[in-house]
Amino acid sequence: MPRNVLFLCTANSARSILAEAILAARGGTRFVAYSAGSQPRGLPNPCALELLAAKGHDVGGLASKSWDVFAGPGAPVMDLVITVCDNAKGEMCPIWPGHPAQAHWGIPDPAGHGTDGALDDFETAYQRLATRIDALLALDEEAMKPRAWRDAVTRIGREMEGATHG
Repeated sequence: MPRNVLFLCTANSARSILAEAILAARGGTRFVAYSAGSQPRGLPNPCALELLAAKGHDVGGLASKSWDVFAGPGAPVMDLVITVCDNAKGEMCPIWPGHPAQAHWGIPDPAGHGTDGALDDFETAYQRLATRIDALLALDEEAMKPRAWRDAVTRIGREMEGATHG
């Protein structure tokens, strides 16, 4: 049975959208990817969509949405929730049904202080997320106890932190 992964960022317009698309493309039958935000912008960032489309990702189903969508009745039960921005990490998250593992993979905002940002910054964010997602995919989650899997996913964020800010 595939594991559900929710990527969170405050606006759910760039980093979490990128992560959702990358895992959806690479996760095969092992993972189902979702994204959401605490204060969704309403639309994905145009640069994020442009970059994803240029890399061959299907962007048709990507949308900026509230994390409340995944905390209420009838929502898919998450196995893993990953914050990808420092603001979302510090926010009071909802109580997720099923009590999923949680991790933080901080990625600088490619949109900077504006709404678009430079496409190079989006490429950098994409590559950093792709590297972490590849590390997630390299784990044998079926052979790991839940705590060991959670710790391994958390380590992915910590070990790659220097690459994020350096």
